[in-house]
Amino acid sequence: MDQEEMGSGGAWPVVVRFPVEPVEAAVEADAMDAVVQVDTLAVRGPLFGVAAQSVEQRPQWQVVIAVTAGCPQTARDSLNSLLWFRAKDDAQDRTERRALLAAVARLERERVDELTVLGTRYRIVRAEEYAGMDADGIEQPRPTDPEPVRPDWARSTIEAPIDDGLLLDPDAPITPAQAAERLALRTLAYTGSRFPHDVRSDSQRAVDTHPDVLLLPATFAVVEQAAGGGWMSASALHGSAHEARKTLDFSLTWWEPRRRGFVPVGAHRDVDARTLVAEGVDPAASELAPYAEAADQLRAGRVNELEVEGTVYRIGRTRRLLRWGPDGPEGPRPSDINRHGPERIHPVLDEDGNILPEDEDDEAESSI
Repeated sequence: MDQEEMGSGGAWPVVVRFPVEPVEAAVEADAMDAVVQVDTLAVRGPLFGVAAQSVEQRPQWQVVIAVTAGCPQTARDSLNSLLWFRAKDDAQDRTERRALLAAVARLERERVDELTVLGTRYRIVRAEEYAGMDADGIEQPRPTDPEPVRPDWARSTIEAPIDDGLLLDPDAPITPAQAAERLALRTLAYTGSRFPHDVRSDSQRAVDTHPDVLLLPATFAVVEQAAGGGWMSASALHGSAHEARKTLDFSLTWWEPRRRGFVPVGAHRDVDARTLVAEGVDPAASELAPYAEAADQLRAGRVNELEVEGTVYRIGRTRRLLRWGPDGPEGPRPSDINRHGPERIHPVLDEDGNILPEDEDDEAESSI
């Protein structure tokens, strides 16, 4: 496999692999088409997650909490839970459990962005979410984005976690299209006057302190546009376009009937727009028919856009870049907003992994 190094500015080279495999060639073609079609990139704001690094992994890091949280403290709380359950279920002895519970206690009191527990470094990491835009709006899923062979519409099915086991390695060879995008985004920084001064300053500083970028896997979400308005996010992020479609299906058939008051109080959870339309319940049948029809259309194929009662729903394709410096992935910036503070989110455990009654919590905490 031929490789070529490409460098830019003060960042280290990007290793490009040639030639690409047939499947990669199709993905490359899609990426090039997107470059032609996209007029601009819309920066949607920061996302946060947790990466871990053991001594054996250096300089690589591995994502252990998906980089999808809207504020740093949410990622810290997720790390709190990860370590708490590890103390409860996986600790081999009291020494391990003490170390894990000490980290949990610290996360309950402080805004900690990095800590080492039992030889593993954990870091709150920051990524920038962005999306391609053209005259028609936000980019939709590409033909080569992963799709299930047999779409599963069951609400009980749990989707695969985003970033599950993702290894962050700036030296890993990548395709030409990935390299071009990565190099082009190295200088990305907030410059618009709508951003506060400290946000712009932190963004520009990050270009120097973390000069390289890594591209995380694409994510997908439902976005909506009311008549004459802009595009607004209408769902959480998903790892595939199909999972985003499932969320839209749920919104059209379950949430809308309840939001509009067409479902009686105490109705069974399985009652949805399809049920009401099929049974001819007035006035629900006539009012909800467009939503049931749209949901049926959604299930009939890989539909990425629907218009229902004046609102356009679209499956939007968003991307994430993570800045990288000499010591690895970027953490939260001083100007990033925390929507809440640290707090206890789990019961107190003793050294043997037993959950203590509430009246013993304070005494146990003081001994950790």
